[in-house]
Amino acid sequence: MAEFIQHVLNGLSLGAVYAVIALGYTMVYGILSLINFAHGDVFMLGAFVGFYVGRAMGGEDPTLAGAFVVTMTSMLACAAIGVLIERGAYRPLRNRPRLTCLITAIGVSLFLENAAQLVFGAAPRFFAPVFPEDTYEIGGVTILSNQLLVIGVGVVLMAALQIIVFRTRLGMAMRAVSFNHEVAALMGIPVNRIISLTFGMGSALAAAAGILVAQTYKSVNPLLGMNYGLKAFVAAVLGGIGNIPGAVVGGLVLGFAESLVSGYGGSGYRDAIAFGVLILILIFKPSGLFGRFVPEKV
Repeated sequence: MAEFIQHVLNGLSLGAVYAVIALGYTMVYGILSLINFAHGDVFMLGAFVGFYVGRAMGGEDPTLAGAFVVTMTSMLACAAIGVLIERGAYRPLRNRPRLTCLITAIGVSLFLENAAQLVFGAAPRFFAPVFPEDTYEIGGVTILSNQLLVIGVGVVLMAALQIIVFRTRLGMAMRAVSFNHEVAALMGIPVNRIISLTFGMGSALAAAAGILVAQTYKSVNPLLGMNYGLKAFVAAVLGGIGNIPGAVVGGLVLGFAESLVSGYGGSGYRDAIAFGVLILILIFKPSGLFGRFVPEKV
């Protein structure tokens, strides 16, 4: 029983990371019907910003104040990067066919990955902990402070986003823009500004997830975002892309599945789980667990 609880805890921690990253995918898709494949690479840039800021601050004796500075700096930097990506790459193509935007998103992703290798180098870097670390033993279950941190921060970020989207004027504007750009503009809503803010918020969430992953695994590299980005995309599709609670549930389900398969002897199939889930969802419920099927007019 202790072993099962251990796997559940590991899955909850991993699923929280996928959920936070998936929220960025689902926000952008909900407002633009665009799959921002560069989102995983923004996650990677957030980890690198945290790496350099943490090193500049010393990083030998992690404190909560220092961790707050590192995390907020990374989130702000990636929010700015997200806004720049939207304005420079996606806004000029907003009225073009979706395939054009999809290819552009893939191009932006490849550009960020290769630019990161050029700037930071291809070798992995050791990420010095920015949060205080500890280990607890309860009933044969090992609980790492990093796991509690990931779960706690994930819950706070997801709850904050839910409140912003459904309880504020900004969220109301975002929902209006996602419904219809032209009608929202006629109502006086600054559509371009709302879309930029959406990209910024999603990128900030990705940066926070990048710090949490780097803190847990003590390593950053320019290809870090590829694996996590793809799995978070699967989580968003699983939950129903464009649906915020669905992204959270999709991330948790995927995290639990990976953890249980790895824990019971199938670690070699861990990465295949995500794409197996994606195939099954696309076959049996293409709209996702919480998504709605909307017929397309032709």
